[in-house]
Amino acid sequence: MPTITHDVIIIGSGAAGLTAAINLAQDRKVLVLAKGALDGGSTNWAQGGIAAVLDAGDSFEAHVHDTMVAGAGLNNLDTVQFVVSEAPAAIERLADLGVPFNGGEAFGKRWDLTREGGHSHRRIVHVDDATGQAVQVALLKAARANPNIMLMEDMVAIDLITSRHGERYSGDGHVWGVYAFNKRTGHVDALLGKATILCTGGAGRTYLFSTAPRGATGDGIAMAWRAGCRVSNMEMNQFHPTCLYNLEVKNFLITEAVRGEGGHLKLPPGVPGGGERFMPRFDDRAELAPRDIVARAIDHEIKRLGLDYVHLDISHKPPEFVKHHFPTIYARLLDLDIDITREPIPVVPAQHYTCGGVIIDLDGRTDLPGLYAAGEVTESGLHGANRLASNSLLECFVFGEAAARHIRAHWDELPSPPPIRPWDESRVTNSDEEVIVQHNWKEIRRFMWDYVGIVRTTKRLERAQHRIDLLSREVDDYYGNFRVTPDLIELRNLLEVARLVVRSALHRKESRGLHYTLDYPETLPQAIDTVLAP
Repeated sequence: MPTITHDVIIIGSGAAGLTAAINLAQDRKVLVLAKGALDGGSTNWAQGGIAAVLDAGDSFEAHVHDTMVAGAGLNNLDTVQFVVSEAPAAIERLADLGVPFNGGEAFGKRWDLTREGGHSHRRIVHVDDATGQAVQVALLKAARANPNIMLMEDMVAIDLITSRHGERYSGDGHVWGVYAFNKRTGHVDALLGKATILCTGGAGRTYLFSTAPRGATGDGIAMAWRAGCRVSNMEMNQFHPTCLYNLEVKNFLITEAVRGEGGHLKLPPGVPGGGERFMPRFDDRAELAPRDIVARAIDHEIKRLGLDYVHLDISHKPPEFVKHHFPTIYARLLDLDIDITREPIPVVPAQHYTCGGVIIDLDGRTDLPGLYAAGEVTESGLHGANRLASNSLLECFVFGEAAARHIRAHWDELPSPPPIRPWDESRVTNSDEEVIVQHNWKEIRRFMWDYVGIVRTTKRLERAQHRIDLLSREVDDYYGNFRVTPDLIELRNLLEVARLVVRSALHRKESRGLHYTLDYPETLPQAIDTVLAP
């Protein structure tokens, strides 16, 4: 088993990981791991943009207020103020790296700013409707050009290497890197560093709760939990209100900005109220309400009327306006014979983002010495009970830099890795029943959608918990007897995250933000985090 030592190990090659790497590489040797292609993570798929106070009529106070309102008061005010105040400088650094944000020359401004649900001002800087891709391209270009950064694809993280993996056992919990399955060699490598930063996605991107193509599987959350980190607010699972409904195309999200630029949600023809807007019945902000409210409203109408989908319609806007603001969506849907300048888009809610995660402080530090985290894998206190649109990429940039800054400032205090025991495959064999993994994969996603979706009950959650317990015993036995594979590693992590989500949801005896239960429909006077400790 190869053992590779660098100064810092970064798990994840998206916005948070590459931001941290670029900042650390000023004077440190950094290894960045991607479990697939370097641009295969969630960052590349982000359409909308990045929220920041960039207009004279806006203010930090307004951005903080909007974030806290969307988060149903469960946010940490210090964190929100910190991230919001850092946002403009983060945008400037991205622009310096070459991110071609849309200009606002027609309005006498430097950048074109859009508005999205939950925001009281136009503050979303963007690159058409493919901001994440533009950011990923710029960050990867900068990372590839830096001799202090090594980028490794096809490395599936299995578990964090802690002091208990040393040749001399220690229980202090220090993290020294990660064991990772190398897809190219078929073996497990030990990757060591004085510091490790978790920058993987959470369990969002429609993966834990649906049959859509694979996305984030909660690897970082599961690994941190097994290593000894606390997690918080895992019941807060955000469903994007508007995912394209198409039997052939899965997991194509219609950006929040379509509603922000005037798109209307309507009932389809052929039902009572067909062709009419329905969001004004649910919230005074109508289509500009936060995502949790819009997703529940759509879910309510679909179930009430027995629909497959509702309509998102921006065809009342001039065709050139639509094409200019949403070129990617326009072109993609035109390929599917949907002309959004003339007809509505069929949409449904889809699992999108995990607002809970590994607890960190403002320096990106976790509970374990040597381990930092940034991005969707974390619960920093920014999002609370519901993430405000376009605050996700922002969190990645701010905490990616914060973690790098703290590591560099305290480098001399970080001890070097001790001798680590190699990965032991001496008592396992190759599996001849991969079908079991695939079957369990489908089963967990089906019952999580049925029992732990947008609207919950205690009975549904208990049913999910029972199935998770049964599957966990089966997967643990499988994991202990056969050589690891990428599918088995991800299934093991997915089950761990599912267990944390259900435990947290059963613990919260109220409805708040993204957690809505028919058994406890009221919101309690005091907002309290759901904290789980190993």
